[in-house]
Amino acid sequence: MPTPHRLITTRFDASSTADDVVAGLDLTGVRAIVTGASSGIGVETARSLARAGAEVTLAVRNTSAGAKTAEDIAESAGNGNVHVSALDLVDSSSIAEFTNRWTGPLHILINNAGVIVSGLVRTSEGWELQFATNHLGHFALSLGLHEALAKGARERGEARIVSLSSTGHMRSPVVFDDIHFERREYDPQAAYSQSKTANSLFAVEATRRWAADGIVANAVNPGGVSTGLQRDFTQKQKDYLAAAEASGVFVYKTAQQGAATTLVAAVAPEFARTGGHYLDDGREAYTVGNDADLFDNSHGVKEWALDPDAAQKLWTVSLDLIGHPATRERPAS
Repeated sequence: MPTPHRLITTRFDASSTADDVVAGLDLTGVRAIVTGASSGIGVETARSLARAGAEVTLAVRNTSAGAKTAEDIAESAGNGNVHVSALDLVDSSSIAEFTNRWTGPLHILINNAGVIVSGLVRTSEGWELQFATNHLGHFALSLGLHEALAKGARERGEARIVSLSSTGHMRSPVVFDDIHFERREYDPQAAYSQSKTANSLFAVEATRRWAADGIVANAVNPGGVSTGLQRDFTQKQKDYLAAAEASGVFVYKTAQQGAATTLVAAVAPEFARTGGHYLDDGREAYTVGNDADLFDNSHGVKEWALDPDAAQKLWTVSLDLIGHPATRERPAS
């Protein structure tokens, strides 16, 4: 279990909006990337950053939808510095093209995009789709943007990565001996859950490896927001969600409220130069045991999602999967 420490709190809570978080902030000169920013909470994340003056790039698979979103954000935020760039997180060449196109510093990387599926889908590499998209794609993207983030940190004193996790992480650790469901029966909820645990573990290890470069990463639980992600839910998933809502595990938020904790991790002064945390409702979540019941601990984070040994193992496994030469990385301290 991680060493106990005083949890980081802020003035924000479950009712806060992304606009509340950026109110009074001047982000002029800050360059941010938001993946999956053509729908859902990604749109509101990008909109609030733009309203505060940041230059925002929407990294999206559907550039036509992204262009419409960028136009809407630019108009509503009064900020013409909103761009669109193609990115497919399950296509290694697309990720490489995106990172190669990026020039100059990067100050905020928000790994917001995600998928939920109702049945087993594999990528061309044979990887389970949810793990490949939600974790491996963002892992490769972050590695490819490391130097830009380091440059951003040298310029402004810090750079931040925000990794979107979920309460769903409580249902499964990363199952290292069968990540891609090659031997066990496929369970879409379990697959989604281990990908969300991986999102948190990424923040832990990225901070350990990159804090010396001025880069920190934190994971966030946006809370329950009705978005397009739910369109492919199985009946079992829908029933589980209904039960969770009925028991008070979560109350549905608006997209603006769902984006608030992301913005806390991205810009709030309380999380400056500190990483490896899991945030919920605008503050650092309390840690619970791996046997804790989700319905009783919906605002906590399980030990397995912050385990430094699992985080290091996941990093090594992920490097091997994407074929990234570890020698190109800065040695971890």
